[in-house]
Amino acid sequence: MNNTTHSPQDAATQIPGSTLPTVDAHIYPKGGLDVLSREEVARLRDASGGMHDLLRRCALAVLTSGSASDDPRAAQELYPDFDIQVLQQDRGVRIELRNAPAMAFVDGHIIRGVAELLFAVVRDLAFTAIESIGDDDLDDSSGITDAVFRLLRNARVLQPADPNLVVCWGGHSIGREEYVYTKQVGYELGLRGLDICTGCGPGAMKGPMKGATIAHAKQRRRRSRYIGITEPGIIAAESPNPIVNHLVIMPDIEKRLEAFVRMAHGIIVFPGGVGTAEEILYLLGILLREENAGRRFPLILTGPVGAAPYFEQIDKFIRLTLGDKAAELYEIVVADPVTVARHMEAGIRKVREQRIAQKDSFFFNWAMHVPLAFQQPFMPTHELMAGLDLHHGRKPHELAADLRRAFSGIVAGNVKEDGMRRIEAYGPFEIHGDTDIMQALDALLRAFVEQRRMKIAGEYRPCYRVVA
Repeated sequence: MNNTTHSPQDAATQIPGSTLPTVDAHIYPKGGLDVLSREEVARLRDASGGMHDLLRRCALAVLTSGSASDDPRAAQELYPDFDIQVLQQDRGVRIELRNAPAMAFVDGHIIRGVAELLFAVVRDLAFTAIESIGDDDLDDSSGITDAVFRLLRNARVLQPADPNLVVCWGGHSIGREEYVYTKQVGYELGLRGLDICTGCGPGAMKGPMKGATIAHAKQRRRRSRYIGITEPGIIAAESPNPIVNHLVIMPDIEKRLEAFVRMAHGIIVFPGGVGTAEEILYLLGILLREENAGRRFPLILTGPVGAAPYFEQIDKFIRLTLGDKAAELYEIVVADPVTVARHMEAGIRKVREQRIAQKDSFFFNWAMHVPLAFQQPFMPTHELMAGLDLHHGRKPHELAADLRRAFSGIVAGNVKEDGMRRIEAYGPFEIHGDTDIMQALDALLRAFVEQRRMKIAGEYRPCYRVVA
């Protein structure tokens, strides 16, 4: 278990010219982050080419958990003098915080859950810096999968227990009706002893966890898992919600998506925006491959009555681009949390039988084939976005890979700092393809804008232009 001790000088102070109180603190994590090597500490402290800036941004996102903003630069503007330093001492690791957001503290002492998430940030960035980035085998599919496994194992989220982990995808910017529905589904899952894994942010990523906590308490489950999997480019825009008790930061969106698929025993998709569409296309593209024909798990798209048109449009887009065969891979359930939970529980029982028959582990789906096209990081530039091959005549899983990249680029332009800078410098991304695909894509994206699924607050300015 992680514990902290604090310097006796911890106290809220004011940054000159700022109205937000801050705290200086010394924290000593215990358990899971007892020691770091000199090289790991050096990289975390190195401001010139090292990981210090990344550490600072991710730590600030954790310390502002619960923020209502999805602008990755907002917290940095509110706390411009925040800094974090990691020191290796004889008695273990010491984390120094300067001008940290006071909202993460109570009477000068850091909130325990926030401290654990902060330790997870240091742990994952240190491990990535030394163990994964730069490995020669990251150009090979099996090497990338092994890297995903090692990152998850280092985070201690792989447990050799009976299958019970439900991955929940959905938007960070959803309405009240949809949010309440995600809690209801989470409650029904929790009553059946199922744990929750999400992208760790607000909205549809928080609701299922919140519902499950009540159900788990009623069932007297003492060791429930609320796993949040994120990546550095997105964490600042989607700070971890306070229910997450296991945070994992993967190096990029592709490894994050593979981690979801490898860990999941079933997946539920709630209404969302472009990020949710990206996740759906990623999963369908993998499941459509012949190698994965016998490696299914329950996939349910669900929401309240008001979300029915949303799923109709998603279903129509999938059938147009990937074909009816892709639509056979999922089930749509509207306004029925009990049915969702029952079908998920029954599906996971089949997953257990399937894993035993295939001699695959319960905690990591090694048998699922994830091709290199779905693993290699896609860094959206204007040239690469315009060059995506969005035309009929391709194999469905190949078209799914490029459609996924298109949505990933829009996510970057919406909420990732690098993507936002590219849009500000060069204008919207252009997306080209067959006329009917572009018309369907444009209609889907327009619906996301009209339903305010692109941003939590403020007027949305499209970062893309669809060209038939």
